[in-house]
Amino acid sequence: SGLHLHKYATMTQPPCEFIPPPECPVFEPSLEEFSDPFAYINKIRPIAEKTGICKIRPPQEWQPPFACDVDRLKFTPRIQRLNELEAQTRVKLNFLDQIAKFWELQGSTLKIPHVERKILDLYQLNKLVNDEGGFEIVCRDRHWSKISVKMGFSPGKAIGSHLRAHYERILYPYNMFQTGTNLSVRLQKASLTNDTKDQEYTPHDIPQRQSVQPQETCAIARRAKRMRAEKIKIEPGEVCDTRPALRMRRMGTFLLNENQIKEEPEDPTDIDKAVLNTINKPTNKVDHYMCLVCGQGNAEDRLLLCDGCDDSYHTFCLLPPLQDVPKGDWRCPKCLAQECGKPQAAFGFEQASRSYTLQAFGDMADSFKSDYFNMPVHMVPTELVEKEFWRLVSTIEEDVTVEYGADIASKEFGSGFPVKNGHFQVSPEDEQYLSSGWNLNNMPVLDASVLTHITADICGMKLPWLYVGMCFSSFCWHIEDHWSYSINYLHWGEPKTWYGVPCYAAEHLESVMRKLAPELFECQPDLLHQLVTIMNPNTLMNHGVPVFRTNQCAGEFVITFPRAYHSGFNQGFNFAEAVNFCTMDWMPIGRSCIEHYRDLRRYCVFSHDEMVCNMALKAPTLDVNLAAVLTKEVQDMLQEEEELRKKVTKLGVVRSQQVDFELLPDEERQCDRCLTTCFLSGLACDCRPKKMVCLYHFHELCQCPTDKLSLHYKFTLEELYPIVASVKHRAESYENWLRDVTEILEKKEGNKRSLEELHSLVELAETGAFPDANLQEQLKIIASEADKVAVMAQQLLNGKRQTRYRTCGGKSQSQNELTVEELRSFVRQLDALPCNIRQAPLLRDLLTRVEDFEERSARLLSDESPSPSDLQDLLDLSLGLDVELPQRPVLRERLEQARWLEAVAQHSSQPEALCLDTMRRLIDQGVGLAPHGSVEKAMARLQELLTVSEQWEERALGLMENRPFQSIEALDEALQEVDNIPAFLPNCLELKDTVERARSWVQEAEALQLGGRIPVLETLSELLQRADSIPVKLEPLGRLEALVSDVQAWKESAAKTFLLRNSRFSLLEVLCPRCDVGPGLLRSKSKKGKEMSQTSRRSPSRLDSVCDVEKALSESKDSASAMATLVEVHCKEMELLLALRTSNESRFSTADDGNALSVCVCQKPPSGEMVRCELCRDLFHGDCVQLERSELEYGEAWFCPFCQRSRKPPLDKVLPLLASLQRIRVRLPEGDALRFLIERTVKWQHKVQQACSDGLLERLGKVNGGSSPSKENGQSKRTKKRKESSDSQLSDKAKKSRKKKSKKSRERREEERSERREERRRSSCSPVHTSDPAGSESDEDYSLCAAPWCREPEGDEVNWVQCDGSCNQWFHQVCVGLSSERAESEDYVCISCTQPDYERGT
Repeated sequence: SGLHLHKYATMTQPPCEFIPPPECPVFEPSLEEFSDPFAYINKIRPIAEKTGICKIRPPQEWQPPFACDVDRLKFTPRIQRLNELEAQTRVKLNFLDQIAKFWELQGSTLKIPHVERKILDLYQLNKLVNDEGGFEIVCRDRHWSKISVKMGFSPGKAIGSHLRAHYERILYPYNMFQTGTNLSVRLQKASLTNDTKDQEYTPHDIPQRQSVQPQETCAIARRAKRMRAEKIKIEPGEVCDTRPALRMRRMGTFLLNENQIKEEPEDPTDIDKAVLNTINKPTNKVDHYMCLVCGQGNAEDRLLLCDGCDDSYHTFCLLPPLQDVPKGDWRCPKCLAQECGKPQAAFGFEQASRSYTLQAFGDMADSFKSDYFNMPVHMVPTELVEKEFWRLVSTIEEDVTVEYGADIASKEFGSGFPVKNGHFQVSPEDEQYLSSGWNLNNMPVLDASVLTHITADICGMKLPWLYVGMCFSSFCWHIEDHWSYSINYLHWGEPKTWYGVPCYAAEHLESVMRKLAPELFECQPDLLHQLVTIMNPNTLMNHGVPVFRTNQCAGEFVITFPRAYHSGFNQGFNFAEAVNFCTMDWMPIGRSCIEHYRDLRRYCVFSHDEMVCNMALKAPTLDVNLAAVLTKEVQDMLQEEEELRKKVTKLGVVRSQQVDFELLPDEERQCDRCLTTCFLSGLACDCRPKKMVCLYHFHELCQCPTDKLSLHYKFTLEELYPIVASVKHRAESYENWLRDVTEILEKKEGNKRSLEELHSLVELAETGAFPDANLQEQLKIIASEADKVAVMAQQLLNGKRQTRYRTCGGKSQSQNELTVEELRSFVRQLDALPCNIRQAPLLRDLLTRVEDFEERSARLLSDESPSPSDLQDLLDLSLGLDVELPQRPVLRERLEQARWLEAVAQHSSQPEALCLDTMRRLIDQGVGLAPHGSVEKAMARLQELLTVSEQWEERALGLMENRPFQSIEALDEALQEVDNIPAFLPNCLELKDTVERARSWVQEAEALQLGGRIPVLETLSELLQRADSIPVKLEPLGRLEALVSDVQAWKESAAKTFLLRNSRFSLLEVLCPRCDVGPGLLRSKSKKGKEMSQTSRRSPSRLDSVCDVEKALSESKDSASAMATLVEVHCKEMELLLALRTSNESRFSTADDGNALSVCVCQKPPSGEMVRCELCRDLFHGDCVQLERSELEYGEAWFCPFCQRSRKPPLDKVLPLLASLQRIRVRLPEGDALRFLIERTVKWQHKVQQACSDGLLERLGKVNGGSSPSKENGQSKRTKKRKESSDSQLSDKAKKSRKKKSKKSRERREEERSERREERRRSSCSPVHTSDPAGSESDEDYSLCAAPWCREPEGDEVNWVQCDGSCNQWFHQVCVGLSSERAESEDYVCISCTQPDYERGT
């Protein structure tokens, strides 16, 4: 194991036995106290900080499981040589190392003599001689006996002479060497420390060690070789992390930074090199053997050659002279000065050469302790181990080496406490320990710990470290980084002994240790920060330093307080875990620590200013006590920063740059002079781009002018001011709250707060996390009581009107209300509250109103006929009073009576509003009232009126429902009696309204045909529809119904005449000119419903569909406007037809490929027998249209399915339709369309006749005859037959006589007759013919008839009729649709006279 054991049986007791210091306080919290770690620590702090350390025993129930991964835990411990740990012992050992090296370099081996069977303390002897003035003075004054007594030897035994001999032999040459008297010239005394005081010493990861051979008699002891000049080594795999946020703290181990490695000076002594160089050295080989002291080369057997520089010296020329030539290596005085003058390396612990598992280390530790004390480990008393430990560290005679597994990162192997998402499976009953505040993984980051505001994970501070100890393994005197708290928990194993010094004695301890071991501090000014040095507590106590101790057993906590020095050792194999935390009281201590570190040039683990700023930025959520402490911190920080920046600005630094310091690597934001971590500001220069200094050391950055320097800052001063203000506001919020709560609890009558303010204070305490829980609880109790009173008060003020009149069982709710006396008592309770509720004035007002109500009700109830309004006002007043009032029922009864009488009088004054239901309701209400004379009289009048009204309602209903309907005169007579009833009778009013509507209808019906007007069918239909809803006998109704029936019969007759069977067109569509032309019509018919629904949205001027035309005709005022509309539609039809014909003819004539055309209803290319439509000129397949051969053979015109829309009846069948419609004397769109159709037909006939008379048709016939003779011959034969028939008819017609007188002269009739004969003669060769027989009429008959559509009748007898209107024109009876009997019995008025605004020829 590499451990050196010493049997307890062979140990010799030291001259002074160790006296244990007094015990530190031990606390045993209850489970409730233990629930909040920081609250409990703050509670015990006033007691515990007086001793620096304390011990806490958790409650018996608190036993966390051990969660460390034992199988993975493997560590390399540190080697600790016990007697090197103690400061005074190490000074002695260092002195012995120097003496040993001095003689070793001169070829001799140091052997420490024994005096009185004890090893001589050479360090004490040398110190006492030097204190007496030196060897010469002690010899001269004969003080050797005095020195022997001081060293503890008994007087009178001639010990002084022995001490003198040993000093002269061992120490005197060394002292002469130190003074330089052994050189040939007088040199200054070499100093081992002059060069090291002001220089930075390099910390090493593995301290350099040199061994000093122990005495041969002590084989079991081993000491390291010290002071050997070896190069610094770095163990393989050692990672050097220079980031303070993750900096690993080592107990006696130094981190190596490449920037910190400096070359050792070649000659660190103060010996003047110029003097050494003045020594004349020989220049040839013979001169090499000349003594450099005497310059002689004689006595070569006494001439020594230096093994370092090859210089020669006589043994007798040396001071002191050597008796014999050294057997080993020998160094001359100059080389000796160089070797021994080198500074000592910093002391630290070595790492062991092997790694241990926890099991292996435990086996080794138990074996060591049992072997050392020669008894089982559990039987060794702790007091014995403690005394033996301090004996071993204080002796230079015995070397005991142990190993200590310290500073093991829990992040790597797992904490001893369970953590969330860790490898350790926590049982359900142990889950509480995951979030426990005493779990060392949680404690540093609890809300009450300011370390939670440090973002980085600092191993050892925020992340726990593990410690595996063995017997005598120790931790030296130290204080925590940044003077923070620390907490140590011993999971299991043997106890750990602690020693602590309170914070107020920290500087005293440092001064005592500097005084007792100044040599160590000369080499290492920050020795106490390296955790490698202890000093006996008894020694410190003897110098006035208060020291306290404790034994920490398994399952116990030990807490160290800020800047409390502590040390200790382990009683045996154990496992502990430790971490740091900082509470709010630490804040000023932490800032003082930064200033202390700045003076020592010590690295900071984290930036204190950064932590403070992080906290200040979260001011609204900070704990108020923490905010109070933080206020002073941020104010001091701001003041310091202002002063430093002003100082730097005055020196001429004008450049500045805002920098996020937290994003910079730590080595780039550390002050190059004091190593402080910069955060708020720093100075940088371009000449040293990655270097920075704090504003305290701005002059030590570089030699550049100040205007070249740049001020780097995190916040501007303007940004810092609001941050400071927010922290101050948070701190003052608690003070203000405390003041307000105190005022409330004092219950000052003139200074009461409102209930809302009380609640706001409670809420502020909850959201602000104020600390005084007792005060908060008192405030909550007061608020709760006030709330209850306020709720009761509000209920009284609001009332429960919805249940006031009726509750279950019909009882009054007055039993739930306060009495007047209870209300007075409640108001007195409000006055006693420590706060004001807003209902209190209202309740006081309520009491005043209750008393006023009692007085007014007594006065009003004494009146015989109280006013309903007064009663209502008083009752309303009582309803607003949630108090039990005995006057309320009486008031309600009198109010109901007064209201009923008032309602009866009001309805009686307004007969139009007094209906049967109202009368019944009033009677029902009166029945439920209390008996009263006025109520009974009003009831009798109401009952009589109700009976009369009901009788007349039934009679009026019968007059309207009975059949046959009554006449208007009979109904008027009945209504005269109803007018005398003072009530609202709906049936009578309805009857009156019906009579009025009947009169209006009759007037409208009579006005329709007044003055020869012709009504529109739509108007007649509307009148008939309205007549259905009038239950009165209407005289004109039968005539109008007959008229509409005639119109419907006429439409059916016209439809039979014009419409094809199963025609898809309506009668109006057939009679009107077409609005759409072409094959698209068939496809568009499927969308007819949509088009009709859209016609209402079109503008009146557009006539794009039949619906538009029908609407325009119906809305036309007269026939003239209807004809104008049809003319417009006709023009559009002709344009569309011409365009369609032209398009079809040009399409066929220009088509190169017939197969590319789409024709016929099938939309396929032409093929087979094709036929062309005479109207649209489109081609159709014979098979598709099922064409009859007879149509083609006789050359008749053929129309396609798109153009053949209806039948084509002869004109003599159409004219009677128009004549019958004129007799009906009703206008309808179909009649206007039929008249327009007849006019177009007659005009066309006139044009054809004119063409015949002009010979146009004959010429056309000749042209056509040359091209198709066969067709011409066929037509001539048919024309001739018709002509012959026409001639015979004309001859017969000439013999007929008229029934009435002629209007033209005989001469003119002869001329016209001759012209007509000539026209027929010329037309005999024309192929044009029509189905209309008008072409065979005589000139005389045609010219006499005034009808535009004259049919020119022929026969034995032609009957005439003369218009009885204003025109007096003659008409053929057949042309105007009259029979002979009717013409004789009735007057006839032509259409021109019935519609005087119509102009012929339009």
